[in-house]
Amino acid sequence: MKLGIVGLPNVGKTTLFNALTGSRAETVPDERLDWLAEYYPPKKYSPATIDFVDVPGVSGGGKGNEVFQAIRQVDALVEVVRCFDNEDVFLEPADAVRDAESFELELILADIEIVERRLERAKKNAKGGDKKYKREAEMCEALIAHLTEEKPARDFPFTEDDQDILADGGLLTVKPVIYAANLDEEGMSHLAENLNFRALSEYAAKHGAAVLPVAAKFEEDIADMDAEDAKLFMEDLGLTETGLDRLIRTSYGLLGYISFLTAGEDDVHAWTIVKGTKAPKAAGKIHTDIERGFIRAEIVAFEDLKACGSMAAVKEKGLFRLEGKEYVMQDGDVTMFRFNV
Repeated sequence: MKLGIVGLPNVGKTTLFNALTGSRAETVPDERLDWLAEYYPPKKYSPATIDFVDVPGVSGGGKGNEVFQAIRQVDALVEVVRCFDNEDVFLEPADAVRDAESFELELILADIEIVERRLERAKKNAKGGDKKYKREAEMCEALIAHLTEEKPARDFPFTEDDQDILADGGLLTVKPVIYAANLDEEGMSHLAENLNFRALSEYAAKHGAAVLPVAAKFEEDIADMDAEDAKLFMEDLGLTETGLDRLIRTSYGLLGYISFLTAGEDDVHAWTIVKGTKAPKAAGKIHTDIERGFIRAEIVAFEDLKACGSMAAVKEKGLFRLEGKEYVMQDGDVTMFRFNV
């Protein structure tokens, strides 16, 4: 998974990015994988990973090809939005919804330019009578009208037939968004009383986005602490997880990602897939040959394995399953793929 850290200037974006990359920014914490590592133990430990990209700020007027290209390469955006005031640093009070709308507008303007160029090409190609390009032109016209109303592409009612057009469209505002509401320690302790956080949460709910309260400076501080000091510091704010762990969990939920696990003496490994993925496609995450020669998946739910204590006990209780090509993978499936190429 690749997440782009974005935001307007001076909102704490770089501070949050430094806090994340100074901690376990590339490793997805998974207690199931830890348990499997103790059970075997393996020669290699391979948790799922996340790449964080510090995207430069948008300069305004819908410009900035380098910035927009960076955004196109990520799976989702983590937009840092200021939700606290500091008269020594900021000239004006925080207005989270204004800032979120301002950044969204920059991306919408860029998307309008993209769709206008695509519309021009589609109209030219449609003159030959190709129904595909006629449909594309109609979709582009409707999408431009939608964007012109300052609505992101993720809110546009794309049909199933539009998916092939959308797939290579390079649109920015189709990216899922997590608003990282950047608060000071006082704000983190009294979320319900923070008007900016409440307003941002309402705004996000209207646009299918997620909101994650964070204190970027606080996260930066605990990233440099040892585990015990960090735990005590977090307890003072009533937190049981770091911002990184909460961000990972939120991003998995927003993107519809789950993990299946493979385990043995050579390696315990977490593999990230989209919810709804069938067994052969999941096997392809490991190697294309396994997908191509897929025979079956041998599966036990992690919770069953943990409760039974051993694979032998799992089999005795009839919890070990053989699944075929139509099986839809579940989060936490401990899996062995059988294949022949």
